[in-house]
Amino acid sequence: MVNRFVLNTISYHGSGAIKEIPGELSRRGLTKAFVCSDPDLVKFGVTARVTDLLDEAGFPYVVYSEIKPNPTIQNVKDGVAAMADSGADCIIALGGGSSMDTAKAIGVIHENPEFADVRSLEGVADTKNHATFTIAVPTTAGTAAEVTINYVITDPEKVRKFVCVDTNDIPEVAVVDPDMMASMPAGLTAATGMDALTHAIEGYTTKGAWELSDMFHLEAIRIISHSLREAVAEAKGKEPGEGRKGMALGQYIAGMGFSNVGLGIVHSMAHTLSAHYDAPHGVACAMLLPVCMEYNADACGERYREIGRVMGVAGWDADPIDVVNKNVVAAVAKLGEDVGIPKTCKGLVEADLDQLADDAAADACFPGTPKPADHETIKALFRKVMA
Repeated sequence: MVNRFVLNTISYHGSGAIKEIPGELSRRGLTKAFVCSDPDLVKFGVTARVTDLLDEAGFPYVVYSEIKPNPTIQNVKDGVAAMADSGADCIIALGGGSSMDTAKAIGVIHENPEFADVRSLEGVADTKNHATFTIAVPTTAGTAAEVTINYVITDPEKVRKFVCVDTNDIPEVAVVDPDMMASMPAGLTAATGMDALTHAIEGYTTKGAWELSDMFHLEAIRIISHSLREAVAEAKGKEPGEGRKGMALGQYIAGMGFSNVGLGIVHSMAHTLSAHYDAPHGVACAMLLPVCMEYNADACGERYREIGRVMGVAGWDADPIDVVNKNVVAAVAKLGEDVGIPKTCKGLVEADLDQLADDAAADACFPGTPKPADHETIKALFRKVMA
């Protein structure tokens, strides 16, 4: 069997890493940047931390910030038009998953205009050209969109999210600077952090997992599970420290893995909750993670034992596997509780379950789940996060 692994050409890590951006652009002979960011990051001066560096270097740019938390098809189309009008020849994707996903779609369509309808990018699209040269700068520690070959777009007309998987969308350069994440409030720190943990755990248990991805996922689980509580505390105290640094690295490592082997039922169900109820993606993942881990446990062999080892769950090495499974699920649920994640989804009602189950089963992440789930099973899992 042949396993493919795709990563950034270059990545920078550590405080002050954003200072490398002007040099990366100028060395390639690029002339103008299309900066994709969101309105809040512009408003609170986070975007300016990068554009100020471009100003100092005399590198022209234009800022596009008409991006929603769950970016839509129209967001992407507007961005494609704005980039064409700007005359830019490179992209800086600055923000959380929404900004980076929007930038990926814009960059792909800019170089492959036959996909301008956006919907045709769903799944594994047959694009011919790599996206416009992109530097991705995350401002949240969760999605790892800066290192993945995936992006997610919302289709309001069909009330669903769709996943796009394309090696041509990965940013050439990732700049993972924990200082750029310092403005995250505690709630966002918790939600994006639990999203990162979901990436690592689902990536470790997905059908496509293998030795190289396992190495990344176990290390990501270790770092995230030991850093997230501290990162949330730092966000509350507005004094970023080692927790934030750990989360910046841990979420990236998780992305290195799951981008190449896929995810599972947690993400397929979470995408559905976000599309129908506008639930923040990280919150949806965090609510569903222990529920779906409990369901998948008996199909994962000894893998929860390894998760218990890196998380430091008592008895991971000596207890019977059924006991270990229960303790690991409980430890994951306790982490979500400790960082303030709600246990139920607001608005979720029985009348919607048939449609939700259909949408989850059709999601691109669903086939990776280690234990098959039929329509009624998915509905039963949704009921566990119903108020």
